[in-house]
Amino acid sequence: MEWLSTENVVAVGTALLGIVASAGMVWYERRVPRRKRIGYRVQMDNPIGDDERSGRLNRRLGLFDEAPDMADATLVLLRVENDGSQGIDRDDYTGPEQHGLTAVFTDRTVRGVSVTQPTHTDHLMDHFTPDRGFSYSGNSLRIPRVPLNRADHFKLLVLLSGGDVGRPIRITGGLREGEVHPNRSATPDDKPPLFSRASRLITIMLTVCVVTLATIVVARDDTPPPIGCAKGSLTVTGSTAFAPVLREVADKYEADCVDSAITVDPHGSTAGIRELDATGAQWHKKGSPPLVALSDGPKPNDMPELRENRIAVSVFALVVNDKVGLKNLTTAQVRRLYRGDITNWRQLDGPDLKVHLVSRDANSGTRQVFQRRVLGRGETANSSVDCVTVDDPTATVPRCELDSTQQVLTQVAKVPGAIGYSELNLADSTAGLHVLSLDGDAPSVDDIEHGGSPYPYREIEYAYTYGQPPADSLVSSFLTYLSRGNGQDIIRTHGHVPCWTPEGMKLCA
Repeated sequence: MEWLSTENVVAVGTALLGIVASAGMVWYERRVPRRKRIGYRVQMDNPIGDDERSGRLNRRLGLFDEAPDMADATLVLLRVENDGSQGIDRDDYTGPEQHGLTAVFTDRTVRGVSVTQPTHTDHLMDHFTPDRGFSYSGNSLRIPRVPLNRADHFKLLVLLSGGDVGRPIRITGGLREGEVHPNRSATPDDKPPLFSRASRLITIMLTVCVVTLATIVVARDDTPPPIGCAKGSLTVTGSTAFAPVLREVADKYEADCVDSAITVDPHGSTAGIRELDATGAQWHKKGSPPLVALSDGPKPNDMPELRENRIAVSVFALVVNDKVGLKNLTTAQVRRLYRGDITNWRQLDGPDLKVHLVSRDANSGTRQVFQRRVLGRGETANSSVDCVTVDDPTATVPRCELDSTQQVLTQVAKVPGAIGYSELNLADSTAGLHVLSLDGDAPSVDDIEHGGSPYPYREIEYAYTYGQPPADSLVSSFLTYLSRGNGQDIIRTHGHVPCWTPEGMKLCA
């Protein structure tokens, strides 16, 4: 069940919670009557004492005319407010008495009261008169039927005696289709919460769901999966120059596609093509074998069963030991070097160093591209085993042949006066040698891809299969992944131009 992912579950849960919350609010608005509510809270309950200082305070406030025997005197500040959704009229109070509400102070005696209010509710003061029931006796304070618009409030500062601070205080009374209830105690400047507890709970739950979903979306890997993952085993052989690309693509494919195993075993372009042709002949009745051969350049004409897939344009370069110092050679000079006509670099205005030719073996596609694109002919015979001494007395310069691109680069960097050739990206990352321009054109992937550089030492990288592999096979899936899927980014990272880009299509045509 692919849809049963964490992000989908959270998304569906968030949507359902939002629907339920919205439906609940609609039901509440339609079914639950909008009640009238008067809330009250004690904002201050402090002792004031019966000393001279307290007396001065009372006189300075001018609040109370009657205040004898003020032992255990306390001051209480009551806030009475309309915290409902509707306004309250005088007729909404339901008690039989003239007054509307009664405040009861347990174990204390009311000695005086003063009304305070915000400036925007001055009209409320007209209701606090004895003829409207505003009075006190014993532990009770009778509060008139005060009309209150939504959010209106008034405050009562009550002088008490004979009891302890903190004793219970309650207000009683009745409202038509409503209630009188205590609110949370607060400081004089504190404001009631803007939203109800249910609203805050729903908001918190929705916020947690949305943040969780956003975290999952941001943190997850959005790399698109390969097209048509396939299971099984596959061997990739051929070009050693293209091997770094193949190894990285194989590792990523295996990570993206479970139950797939890809072995990269390069032995050179020619050797890989021959192995594929021989293996395919053995598999002829069973179909296409799980084998792909990469080649720097096209296959020979005598292998008609091999089907080509153009993957990338590879750029190669001539490399020389850093002690040679030269940065550019003409094509004519390169041909003279590889014919053995030039034995010392001073013949090309270079340093006094003997020339050492470091080449690839006959199976190398890099060598074949070099001979086809630059030399126009084959190289001279192999004359050295160690790339330093001449084993053939007829040879004018030592020329050795090595099995891989990396071996060539290592030897060129090691031997003063050595020259060789390599795939460009590997050459650029090797110390002790540098890349040569040809006829003034530098080996640059960007210049070739976008600038139309005529640099000659380049070739299409081919992937060959024996016949047409099944569409659902690992061979087909891997080649699609390599040429058109995530493999394109890896190809470009390694300094090649993918054939399935607009620029690459022109170069690979």
